[in-house]
Amino acid sequence: MTSARDQILAGIRRSLRRDAPAPSDAQACAERIERHPRNLIPARAQLPHPEQVELFVSMLGEVAATVQRLPGLEAVPDAVADYLASQNLPAELRMAPDPDLEGIPWERRPTLTITTGRAEDRDPTSLTGAAAGVAETGTLVMTSGAEHPTTLNLMPDTHIVVLRADRIVGTYEDAWDVLRARGPVPRTVNFITGPSRTGDIEQTIQLGAHGPRRLHVLLVEQAGA
Repeated sequence: MTSARDQILAGIRRSLRRDAPAPSDAQACAERIERHPRNLIPARAQLPHPEQVELFVSMLGEVAATVQRLPGLEAVPDAVADYLASQNLPAELRMAPDPDLEGIPWERRPTLTITTGRAEDRDPTSLTGAAAGVAETGTLVMTSGAEHPTTLNLMPDTHIVVLRADRIVGTYEDAWDVLRARGPVPRTVNFITGPSRTGDIEQTIQLGAHGPRRLHVLLVEQAGA
């Protein structure tokens, strides 16, 4: 019995007036996918790593995100509490159950209320890590999984991201290399560049249309933190 996938591909081939691929063609395609060949790479991202970090910070500002640089994870609780207070937000967080965040000494700010798991409609602020940061556009790479529910990226009005500086790479191609090196690529990978926005209403930019209206990055400088 022909599968739905085969039917769809057969329809595409008919519209292109092409026959089914020969075994040699299929093998060539498989080899190309396996090699992940690169196309044109922007020169502005081909920099030494310290300069990639500076470019990443600069690009975050260009896309209406905010960033605070911290010496290590021990500074995260104060930075989070101060940021929430500066935005007149409740001292509440829905945090990803991410092992990379376990070393944060939340007991330093006992007034913070922290729960873990998937985001709910009532959650004003989420806190997650990130698999990587892409310097060329100031983009955060978020992978799905039990340790990082995708709803945390999208539902709360404010998204705080703890990112290690050693996870910043130059280009999107570099980010995909990082993900592949860690094992099977997750089912969902979100590339997030700044807060959610739209210009559909009278060509005026509105933040928070389809996701968080605030994106705040805590960039942890300490190597191997």
